Amino acid sequence: MNKVFPSAASAIADITSGSTLLVGGFGLVGIPESLIQTIQESDIRELTCISNNCGVDDFGLGLLLQNKQIKKMISSYVGENKTFERQFLSGELEVELVPQGTLAERIRAGGAGIGGFYTPAGVGTQIADGKETRVIDGKEYVLEFPLVADFAIIKAWKADRIGNLIFHETAQNFNPMMATAGKITIVEVEEIVAVGELDPAQIHTPSIYVQRVILGEHYEKRIERRTVRS
Repeated sequence: MNKVFPSAASAIADITSGSTLLVGGFGLVGIPESLIQTIQESDIRELTCISNNCGVDDFGLGLLLQNKQIKKMISSYVGENKTFERQFLSGELEVELVPQGTLAERIRAGGAGIGGFYTPAGVGTQIADGKETRVIDGKEYVLEFPLVADFAIIKAWKADRIGNLIFHETAQNFNPMMATAGKITIVEVEEIVAVGELDPAQIHTPSIYVQRVILGEHYEKRIERRTVRS
């Protein structure tokens, strides 16, 4: 079985307007640059994107915001993006803010088939408004539900041709759990190797979770703010 697609455009060909996407990365680390750019160049609109953040104004998911391709964001941090702020305040963009740990657990629960879980995060705040709460061992918890998506678009370092994945250092972040929670998971990688070349003990995401692989090119690998000693 060969899951390698010839291009990003062929891999996203069945993503339609109104789809829900899980988008890997943390800040700008480990984001699927090629897939995001290809979606930007398409006619896809009205997307719901589940991602820790929404890139910056001119990079990452910020490109889709500029193009007004995103209808709703489910995320935990949005402070680096002025376009996000403008669209939210004007009512153009729907936003569901989720505590970062809760976001990660909701995605993990979606991939694991867990129907819901209780967490103390958000109790007594707007996060808990309208949600079921329960006292367990004298402590109040709020019920949260899993997140799944029509597609997960993620970035890995290496893959073999059947979709076993290795991530590089901090680029693991949200990518591995998102791979499990997409109905169709599309992965872009920096290197594709033959089956058998990856050390089984080093594989982070097994191929059962991956449907499509593309070879990305020309990665910028930006960070939001570079701080160095004077």
